[in-house]
Amino acid sequence: MKGQAVADEQTNRESFAIQAGYCTAMAAPITARVSTVLGHSLTRDSETGRRVLDWPGEPVADALVLRLIGGLHALHRRGVPGIAPVFSGAVTDEAEVAAILRDVFLEHDAELLPWLDGPPQTNEAGRSAGLMTGILHLAARYGPKFEVLEIGSSAGLNLLIGRYRFDLGGVRAGPADSPVEIAPAWRGPPPPDAPVEIVSARGVDIQPLDLSGERDAERLQAYCWVENVERQARLEKTIAMVRAEGVNLEQGDAADWVEARLAEPQPEGVMRVLMHSVVWQYLPDATQQRIADAMQAAGERATPERPLGWVMMEPNRDLHRHEVRVRGWPGDTPMELVALTHAHGAWVEALEPPYETRPYVMRAY
Repeated sequence: MKGQAVADEQTNRESFAIQAGYCTAMAAPITARVSTVLGHSLTRDSETGRRVLDWPGEPVADALVLRLIGGLHALHRRGVPGIAPVFSGAVTDEAEVAAILRDVFLEHDAELLPWLDGPPQTNEAGRSAGLMTGILHLAARYGPKFEVLEIGSSAGLNLLIGRYRFDLGGVRAGPADSPVEIAPAWRGPPPPDAPVEIVSARGVDIQPLDLSGERDAERLQAYCWVENVERQARLEKTIAMVRAEGVNLEQGDAADWVEARLAEPQPEGVMRVLMHSVVWQYLPDATQQRIADAMQAAGERATPERPLGWVMMEPNRDLHRHEVRVRGWPGDTPMELVALTHAHGAWVEALEPPYETRPYVMRAY
């Protein structure tokens, strides 16, 4: 857990209202309702309830609510009796929802408890829309070829970024015959219309998911909110792509891995780019600093023949949006905010230059 120790029940309960507000803004009313009700009604009658209410970290940064709701959604997906009226939206009265969930916690405590052990695996192919938007900005400045390095890869869905077909405000990228098209609602000017070739894509995660088996695939699907039918359908296709084509995904520490990858020889004419989405908040401060230092040092060594890039899509939670930021070396231009995006890639809003260049900081709600 990245947050400071707080061990305060009120703070932990308030995190449910915060998540409910975010779900409402993201057009997820069922998940918002579950979050709201749990914030009021969760008790210490189950081990899961006690652990949530006594959570020792910062609950928003630790995504505590999403851990718990992922476990409940998994029970729903498995057809556990009783919970379907809540996750189908058939029952909307908060008192009735609370009564149903109270029984679920008592009857399935042992199954829910492990969902609190690690951060949510919210791997989402739609986030490649924001990441590709950033890469297009780099392609316009440094050329078409990219060696992608991703941290927090989860199941590796965004490592398929070179295999998806994109329609980004009319700018197309990727193979035309890809089974997955990513075409978010577009706002603002189109991104640079520059050719992009993903030469290779490698990733790391502290707890990667293995989609070759059903267990991890089901876990990933449980973190996809029940209302998001389109996301669920896309997730099934991307899981099939990973199983058919594979991804280069390792288990490891993000800072160790980035430092090791940046030390490797870099092909001439290929830009090495670090990318990540909705992962920075989960990294300890020391890990963030090591990665930033490694990128700065590598950037100082970068040449026009062997350039370096950094593309991030990370949350601005007070505005219920995510920010796409881009940095390239060689060059003195600081990291630029080039677009805003929906957390799951449903829309992208491209910004006009001059771009904001202040450092990224994840704000609270």
